Amino acid sequence: MTDTKCGVVAVLGAPNAGKSTLVNQLVGQKVAITSAKAQTTRARMMGIALHGKTQVILVDTPGIFAPKRRLDRAMVSAAWEGAEAADAVLLLVDPVKQRRHELEPLLEQVASRPERKILVLNKVDVAKKEPLLALAQELGEKVDFAEIYFVSALTGDGVPEMKQALADLMPEGPWMYPEDQVSDASERLLATEITREQLYQQLHEELPYDSAVRPEKYLQRKDGSVEIHQQIVVMRDNQRAIVLGKGGSRIKSIGEAARKELSELLGQKVHLFLHVKTDERWSEDKEMFEEMGLEWKS
Repeated sequence: MTDTKCGVVAVLGAPNAGKSTLVNQLVGQKVAITSAKAQTTRARMMGIALHGKTQVILVDTPGIFAPKRRLDRAMVSAAWEGAEAADAVLLLVDPVKQRRHELEPLLEQVASRPERKILVLNKVDVAKKEPLLALAQELGEKVDFAEIYFVSALTGDGVPEMKQALADLMPEGPWMYPEDQVSDASERLLATEITREQLYQQLHEELPYDSAVRPEKYLQRKDGSVEIHQQIVVMRDNQRAIVLGKGGSRIKSIGEAARKELSELLGQKVHLFLHVKTDERWSEDKEMFEEMGLEWKS
């Protein structure tokens, strides 16, 4: 008889509800990229949270929205796949922005799912109390939520109590991952995600959602450091100029920030080499989808 528990929790929500921030908070370190830009999470990323003798596997899904392009369709499909075979489905809602047009269809789909459903209202640090409670009651009438939690993914407020409750829900069984593993993403994929996060953070509105980061080389050097080569792909030449910046200043700044964070994350010295390529059809490239961990559907 095993005394360990292990289960899967799918984290769903509209784009930018704070899913990645919450997963990082539950795991206790960064496993998913966060950005003020909606739809930053593209593929399903798994964060592995430990609580006593319980392992909670958190599937951080891409935000679910009305898909228009092939890339969007693949992301939404990945989100719903992430919710399959879960022991619980956690719906994260931003009570400040709400994004009703994306939240309503999501509520309908979650309502019909067989898993135990948990509602988490985020941003308690900034939301007003009365509207927050009214929203909880309204959503609770639409979907049969087993529990409702009020948290701040950013400050961690309310997260320990929710983590305890998630751990209590998990079925008995052996752990699926080693104790020191915090994510299922390979270091190679994580490295591209960190660079992509810097792209978003440093270029904000200047660079639309039309960029990707491809891994090219990942070499462990004999001196214990790691050499990483990545390609930033954009759709238009004017976007390439934005990423490079005046005299290459912007790409240098992106590279420095990504390298610093990667060194801390990997616990070793990192040599990061970035170059920018224009390819107006990258979002129709099957290989690119596979690199992002998304399924190619024609």
